[in-house]
Amino acid sequence: MKLLSAIAVVSFALDQISKYLVIHVLGVSASYQIDVLPPLLRFRYGENRGINFGLFGDGASVWLLILVALAICLGVLYWLWRYPQPRLAQASAGLLIGGALANVFDRLIYGYVLDFLNMSCCGIENPFVFNVADIFIFAGALGLVFFGHDPKASKKGT
Repeated sequence: MKLLSAIAVVSFALDQISKYLVIHVLGVSASYQIDVLPPLLRFRYGENRGINFGLFGDGASVWLLILVALAICLGVLYWLWRYPQPRLAQASAGLLIGGALANVFDRLIYGYVLDFLNMSCCGIENPFVFNVADIFIFAGALGLVFFGHDPKASKKGT
C-alpha cells in the first residue's frame, strides 16, 4: 500500500501543479490558448461539468459525480486489500486514485473539473479538452486490466 499511496500523492500533485501553471502562470483562459506543438497539442481552457469529454454535463450533479468517484476509489482500495495484487497493479491503482481525487478536488473547489489539454491530428479539429488527472485515470484503469489478477481465476485452476 506504500507504493499505491506514494503514486496517488504524486499523481494528485502533478495534476494540480500542471493546472496551476497552465491557468495561472501561463494565463490560458477562455479567450487565450497556447499552441504547444501545433497542430498536435495546444493548451485550451475548459470547464468540465460532466464526466469524460463533458458527457452528462448539463444534468449531472456535482455531488453525484464526487460520490461516484469516491466510491470507485474505495472499491479499488477494498479490492486491493481483499485480494493482494502485484506491484504494477498497485501502481496502476495509485494512478487511478490520485487522478480521481485530483478531479474530485477540482469539483469541490470550482464546481467543475479544470481541463486544458487539447490534441488534434491529421486535419481533424478535436473540440474536447482533458487534464493530467484524466491521463492518470486512464493509464491506471488500463494498468489494472493488464496487471491485476482475478483471484477467482486462480481458484479454478486456470
